[in-house]
Amino acid sequence: MTTATAPSPTSTAPTPHQVWKRARGLLIAVLVLVIAGVTFAAVRSGTNHGHLDPRSVDPKGSRAAAELLKARGISVTVATTLDEATTAAGPDTTLLVSGPNLLTPAQQRRLHEATTASTGRTVLIAPGPAAASRLSPGVRTEPHRPVSPLAPSCTLPAARSAGTADMGGVRYTTPDSTASACYSSDGTPSMLVLKDRGDGDTVLLGSPDFLHNERLDQQGNASLALQLLGSRPHLVWYLPSLADPSATSDDGSPDDNDTNGGGNGEETSFLDLIPSGWLWGTLQLTLAAALAAIWRGRRLGPLVTERLPVSIRASESAEGRAGLYRKNNARDRAAESLRAATRTRIARLAGVTAREAHISDVLLPAVSARTPTAGDDLSTLLFGPAPADDAALVLLAEHLDTLEREVRTS
Repeated sequence: MTTATAPSPTSTAPTPHQVWKRARGLLIAVLVLVIAGVTFAAVRSGTNHGHLDPRSVDPKGSRAAAELLKARGISVTVATTLDEATTAAGPDTTLLVSGPNLLTPAQQRRLHEATTASTGRTVLIAPGPAAASRLSPGVRTEPHRPVSPLAPSCTLPAARSAGTADMGGVRYTTPDSTASACYSSDGTPSMLVLKDRGDGDTVLLGSPDFLHNERLDQQGNASLALQLLGSRPHLVWYLPSLADPSATSDDGSPDDNDTNGGGNGEETSFLDLIPSGWLWGTLQLTLAAALAAIWRGRRLGPLVTERLPVSIRASESAEGRAGLYRKNNARDRAAESLRAATRTRIARLAGVTAREAHISDVLLPAVSARTPTAGDDLSTLLFGPAPADDAALVLLAEHLDTLEREVRTS
């Protein structure tokens, strides 16, 4: 007697080839993102500086102005701490403070003492009310005005030589009659030059826009930059930072009354607080999301036909759909469903194709030929409006059944 051998179980584990086919899309997407990130980091490495930075080639940077000054024999040094700035201050030095509003009150007072004793030139970029009062006592600020080409309207040689320049922003007033007030906007100057003791002076600029790379070649911006920043053989470009150790030695903080912590005299917007690389980061995240959606949306294999876990009788399905129609008072949908089903069935009996079963100009003549007694009510019955109430819907169903019986028996 031969004993039947049970068939060996078939493994359902995916093969290495199947695993590779499923995962290769994701691996390629990850590889593309890694390559793009490394390339972007390499390109941007060492060149991503902030606004008004003499090392930055961005539109809002100031490398073009720094290069022009170097070509004129002016040494340009970048200082990032208060100690570096105060140590470098001297009679033959121009100290440019790009963000005086970032300094704490103690830092501002210390900077004012150092620059006053140096008899050099100090250039303050858009100091706010508190910063202006500490760094140049007696000066008051006026509300910000848009930057636009302005005429010098003063006797200062540097301004008259430069001519029209992109000025505006914060405006300044002073009771000092010896001060030079230039580039007035709405009657108030946006550039103020205060004479200090000896040969030293302090220049307050309401806006840094004329120093930006994107504007330096416009109007008389380049000439004004060269004359304001190149009056001494050395230029110290001070970029204040909250990371400066001297900031933690004071119990104060950057002044809350200043309208802009960045030093440009304008109100800080939400986008100003976002790092400069946010756009590229958003693009990379969007690309990653799109690749992930494509990967997750792909078909993992051929379609497989599966048997339903239970069998549902047609009557139950019809009752369920009818209950949904009734719950939502969808008499129009129910009537159209009844009419469409009737048109489909009687079209075959009347010799009309399934494609033309729902075209009134084709179906109605064919049905009328088989049921001459239907008359003009045939169009309303098969293609008419929705019933007004449930009773009319029931009556419509009865008339459709009657019509179908007549077509079958004719």
